[in-house]
Amino acid sequence: MRFANLRPARIWAGLLALGLASTAQALTVYTAGPAGLIKELAQGFEKQGGEKVEVFQADSGKVMARVESEAGQPRVDVLISASWDSALDLDRRGWLLPYASPNARTIPAQYRGPSYVAQGLSALAIAWNPASGTPRPTDWKDLAEPAFAGKVNMPDPMRSGTALELLSGLQSRHGAQAWKLFGELKANGMAIAGANAQALNPVLQGAKAAVFGAVDYVTYAARAKGEKVEIIFPASGTVVAARPMMIFKSSQKAEQARRFIDYVLSGEGQAIVARSFLIPARSDATAQRPGLAEFKAFAPESEAQRAGRQALLERFGEMWK
Repeated sequence: MRFANLRPARIWAGLLALGLASTAQALTVYTAGPAGLIKELAQGFEKQGGEKVEVFQADSGKVMARVESEAGQPRVDVLISASWDSALDLDRRGWLLPYASPNARTIPAQYRGPSYVAQGLSALAIAWNPASGTPRPTDWKDLAEPAFAGKVNMPDPMRSGTALELLSGLQSRHGAQAWKLFGELKANGMAIAGANAQALNPVLQGAKAAVFGAVDYVTYAARAKGEKVEIIFPASGTVVAARPMMIFKSSQKAEQARRFIDYVLSGEGQAIVARSFLIPARSDATAQRPGLAEFKAFAPESEAQRAGRQALLERFGEMWK
């Protein structure tokens, strides 16, 4: 054996060095979203191209906190966020590498930019437990009725990018009436309950009746596992949240990163996205749940409307103190 005369410490150091070298060759992807989705995309990409994909997956708040904490020495090559705002902000800061994938041609213009493009789309909805003994809601305001007192959860917009998208969309659409509704929900005992899955689980278990602003793909996935829960798109309309993908300008693996984006937007990649119950970003890909034409969606917000989101978040946080 070649290593027979080496001391254990030297053997360990050599193996550690080999491990670090292997990690250094990996494409690093940070993602806020389903763990199963990124695992399947990474495996598919590795089979096609051979590069290893190293993944950090968490809720939006944790992912973006990690990006900011590593600002001086970024490790991320590709970021997949749950909030379109994150792509706009990072692009304004000059952190992103411009790239237009050839597979993005059929993605609607509002869901792609010079250095970011949607992986897929989700819509915010009401998740309702039909065994809860509450009347079936049809719109957001129904959850402020006495029948739902103390029985509603909402994902925390500090941790869920999609929850912040909903708050902003409702404010842009309804102005002061949106804040009146938020106040009524607070007075009716609505709880702010962690990230998306944490808000949904008590509804699935029967401890709560509904989620205000449930991420639809999370709820569809629960239904597919046999959970008794209904996804209701409010009659007055809702927010469509695009999940942007972006390559960091600091990446030492820009070519691999471009090929990863291309793979996610390929026919195979978009089929994987669809299996996670997201709406595929490409208009020529088939969804496995209701698509954009099957519910009322708010118009995308303007740059000026998006610019006030930090103040909105602070105001909402003060309301729920």
